[in-house]
Amino acid sequence: MRNQTRNGARLPRGENVSLQSTSKRSGASRRWLTRQLNDPYVAGAKAQGWRSRAAFKLMELDDRFRLIRAGARVVDLGAAPGGWTQVALQRGAEKVVAVDLLPIDALTGAVVVRGDFTDPTVAQEVRAALDRGADLVVSDMAPNTTGHAATDHLRIMALAEAALDFALETLTPGGAFVAKVLQGGSEGTMLTRLKRAFRTVRHAKPPASRKESRELFVVATGFRGREQTI
Repeated sequence: MRNQTRNGARLPRGENVSLQSTSKRSGASRRWLTRQLNDPYVAGAKAQGWRSRAAFKLMELDDRFRLIRAGARVVDLGAAPGGWTQVALQRGAEKVVAVDLLPIDALTGAVVVRGDFTDPTVAQEVRAALDRGADLVVSDMAPNTTGHAATDHLRIMALAEAALDFALETLTPGGAFVAKVLQGGSEGTMLTRLKRAFRTVRHAKPPASRKESRELFVVATGFRGREQTI
């Protein structure tokens, strides 16, 4: 695991922490809390002021693919609590529009839109806040898991498809799109759309993604323009 990102931030290393077996928490709760306490990305986020450990995922993707350009306009779909928005601003974005059904505390340089981005009224509010199209649309959205692999895959892919629909209507030529999917990657229909609309389409699992997690990210760069998506 890398412990340094492009801006020089380092992850703290600490000793493993164990919970007392006498805890009144359930076994699953104890396992989750132990994992959190021993996760260097959780500790790193707290030490460095990121709102979530997920901030490191976008930093690692940006280190690899150079997604966030100085002066860029970015839309962060499903942004709460705001970790990816923080990263985009820290790495030089001129404006970030953060969208979520959940509340997001204000961030200097960001416009927070509370609502469902698939609602045409909300989508129009987002585009109006940009003043012009976006250079980058990112989505770390994931539904609550059911434990049924096929159902979970369908639900997360539905979110990724919705994010892609939004991106195709919002990106400027040359722009980029990042969205969470599950192992197995983008399904045929979505992959066909991506390859038609973008010059380069890749899948990546950043080091900050937990090893046991099935999440991947689709990274599409070089948006060809709306006329190519029809």
